[in-house]
Amino acid sequence: MSNPVVSVAYHSGYGHTAVLAEAVRAGAVDAGAEVHLIKVDDITDEQWETLDRSDAIVFGSPTYMGTASGAFHVFAEASSRRWFGQDWKDKLAAGFTNSASKSGDKLHTLQFFQTLAAQHGMHWVNLGLLPGWNSSTASENDLNRLGFFAGAAAQSNNDQGPEGVHKADIATAEHLGRRVAETARLFALGRAAA
Repeated sequence: MSNPVVSVAYHSGYGHTAVLAEAVRAGAVDAGAEVHLIKVDDITDEQWETLDRSDAIVFGSPTYMGTASGAFHVFAEASSRRWFGQDWKDKLAAGFTNSASKSGDKLHTLQFFQTLAAQHGMHWVNLGLLPGWNSSTASENDLNRLGFFAGAAAQSNNDQGPEGVHKADIATAEHLGRRVAETARLFALGRAAA
């Protein structure tokens, strides 16, 4: 069986989300996937075709004003050309986001990604982790330190550049990439058996 193809379709305004995209890529590669990083703000026709042949698409964007960035919304609207033909139906989808605040309404961004995936008929892959850093014996270095379930969420201080992305958030994004690749492999095996 060939390796699953995972594409990470993301926008990064200041570089923090790009760090997470790279972490998702690393995790998926570690799990044996062929991975493509696609910056949605300058996506090419060839990259649209890569998305079309992907087994899974992981959406990523910073959270600005309680939702995904404007550049990501432009991409989402442009994906309606795929929606008309149901080109992405039954692919896997997942998502990740970053904001300066611990909450920052990141859940809304992840829910926007889930709705986008649902409109395309895709199957959502959640983070699959219990929350970290939620007891007196826990640490801010725990995986899923911000306690999200829908996808990987990160917090980066607004006075630091991409080097300030928290190591636990990077590790959580890597976990998401591995989980997506492993789930894509299982789906492929199921389809082959059917």
